[in-house]
Amino acid sequence: MAPSRTPRRAQPEAASGPARLWAPWRAAYLRAVAGRAPRGCIFCFGKLGVRERRRRLVLWAGPLAVVMLNRYPYNNGHLMIAPRRHLASPELLDRAERAALAELQAAAVERLRRALKCDGLNLGVNLGRSAGAGFADHMHWHVVPRWEGDVNFMPVIAGTRVLSQHLEETFDMLSPLFKTVGAAIS
Repeated sequence: MAPSRTPRRAQPEAASGPARLWAPWRAAYLRAVAGRAPRGCIFCFGKLGVRERRRRLVLWAGPLAVVMLNRYPYNNGHLMIAPRRHLASPELLDRAERAALAELQAAAVERLRRALKCDGLNLGVNLGRSAGAGFADHMHWHVVPRWEGDVNFMPVIAGTRVLSQHLEETFDMLSPLFKTVGAAIS
């Protein structure tokens, strides 16, 4: 009787060269951010006109807080919510700021679910550079929409995210939904 053999798994054939995965937005990020000292705080600005709000991807700006799209998103609809005051940590916020930020987080979750039909969301804050904060001196929350199956092989193998919608298109979709958010912050 011959010994039983387990079938050998097929080994992937060696590729003729490196695979190319294009993420052109990444080049803009590297030129603008990587290895350079910050030029200024993206969350600190005065009153903005319509064109400047769109250029900066600001969906809503009130007296205590601001909501904007992340220019270098992890997923479509990736928002950032920040206090208007330049503060690095939540214990420095006053009660009104904490209340406004909590209301904006809830409003952002509701609006993203409605507009993007996402299956879930990540909501978090990175405090300090060692925790991953790109703007460590101005705290901000990330609100990242998630869909079943949105984590595929691209981030693992290629270090690349595949975004299915352009930032300006996302801005145009979400901007009208944030026009009424101020009523909840009073």
